[in-house]
Amino acid sequence: MSMFCYQCEQTAKETGCTSHGVCGKDPETAALQDLLIHISKGIGWYASKLPADHADRRPLAHFVTEALFTTVTNVNFDPETIGPIITAGSKLITQLKDQVKAEPPTELAASWEITGTTTLDMERQGVAVSPWTRAERLGAEVSGLGELVMYGLKGTAAYAQHARVLDVEDQGVSDFFLECLGFLAEEPSDIDKLLGMALKVGEVNLKVMELLDQANTGTYGHPVPTQVRTSPVAGKCILVSGHDLKDLHDLLVQTEGSGINVYTHGEMLPCHGYPELKKFKHLVGNYGGAWQDQRTEFDDFPGPILMTTNCIQKPRQSYQDRIFTAGLVQWPGVKHIDGHDFSAVIDSAKASPGFESDDEPAFTMTGFGHNAVLGVADKVVDAVKAGKIKHFYLIGGCDGAKPGRDIYTETALAVPDDAVILTLACGKYRFNKMEFGDIEGIPRLLDLGQCNDAYSAIKIAGALAEAFDCEVNDLPLSLILSWYEQKAVCILLTLLHLGIKNIQIGPSLPAFVGKSVLNVLVENYGLQPVAPLDQPGDAVPTA
Repeated sequence: MSMFCYQCEQTAKETGCTSHGVCGKDPETAALQDLLIHISKGIGWYASKLPADHADRRPLAHFVTEALFTTVTNVNFDPETIGPIITAGSKLITQLKDQVKAEPPTELAASWEITGTTTLDMERQGVAVSPWTRAERLGAEVSGLGELVMYGLKGTAAYAQHARVLDVEDQGVSDFFLECLGFLAEEPSDIDKLLGMALKVGEVNLKVMELLDQANTGTYGHPVPTQVRTSPVAGKCILVSGHDLKDLHDLLVQTEGSGINVYTHGEMLPCHGYPELKKFKHLVGNYGGAWQDQRTEFDDFPGPILMTTNCIQKPRQSYQDRIFTAGLVQWPGVKHIDGHDFSAVIDSAKASPGFESDDEPAFTMTGFGHNAVLGVADKVVDAVKAGKIKHFYLIGGCDGAKPGRDIYTETALAVPDDAVILTLACGKYRFNKMEFGDIEGIPRLLDLGQCNDAYSAIKIAGALAEAFDCEVNDLPLSLILSWYEQKAVCILLTLLHLGIKNIQIGPSLPAFVGKSVLNVLVENYGLQPVAPLDQPGDAVPTA
């Protein structure tokens, strides 16, 4: 076995990637990522022993947050950049050992020491701390539950990093990252404690999504319903993919008046709804669809591509010289932008042909965040009371290339005409260009935004429950979610923390969740695999 990774939905044979990652991750990168996570656990163990007001706690939390995000699926594939991060983490552990009086178990302390100086040395050490070795040592059920906690923490770290880029963070959240990593460092075997920590991750992730919502809306305004062009217009062009609003904003500032048009891709589509972004006239539209189609779409795009945060795939040679990465995302041989000076991207756009002519106009809608929807909540409530809206379906989440995801398109098309579809993340591309009409002026398809805008869905569901004086689980609401990577895991844990029941998830269940844990989730929360739509006969609240 060259490697072992089963953190994403597309893992090989639904059990684990053992020779090469389906995502494109090679064994060397996998080993280094495993070692980076292991070192981060050590930092968490020591740091959690520091006094609560210790000055080093915040920078340590920043380090592990970035380390966790670095190992999220489709973020950093470059072993030459991961090695120095590991070295920096090892130095932090050395410093912490001098500050912390408590002594970790000998076997743990020894494993946190970097035993070699070369990348190859680190790779060898990383193999010894892979999820597979933990499963052999602890058993598949216990180790898998530990991975559930870890993968949820990775997703939460990604959202925390997005918020911190916009200068929004919370000390309690920072402390939790250290606490949770310290907890995992000791390799607990108590199922109840592990489940409790998983739900705690969900609780903290709810706070982090709130912080990110505050960061995005506080900086760029609350999204408003916006029609977005999905066909090209003539002119030089740049395509921005990923999730980072600040990167897009700074690029728009630097290209204003240059004659270069900027397009969004994938999870960047919702950016068109933010007032401080949509005011740029050269943000002309969205090109393409979800992340898994990028190799074809980037190949066809006649300009440079800027990848922000995660969702990068192995570039084709045909566009490798015009794709750029920013932030934590890296790919070997791809030009990386340090900071926010996008001159190299702009120069590439000027040297590229651009679109020769306008295509036939086509459009989609976005911008239905919680502020926009709750602004017409009385209209929605009245439509429910009048029997005009009988059900809400949240159909969305991470998209992917694995067969079986057509079920989300089929489900959306099967939704009755007297129901409203809420959607978010890149799963929306399965049906967001279809026409669903409206109910009493309320669009039947409401795009809430990016994956982190699950916070909007939670806010909307809570407001409806309050309006009808009932629990969220009593609403005529079905949650039909698709997942791919660790951001989806932390959102699921948040929903479970909130006590939301009868969630459908798919297209396949996480390989790292063992049968006994899955049984608990089924028994306590009614978690179930996604299935063809069975039109529910839920009673409609009539408060």
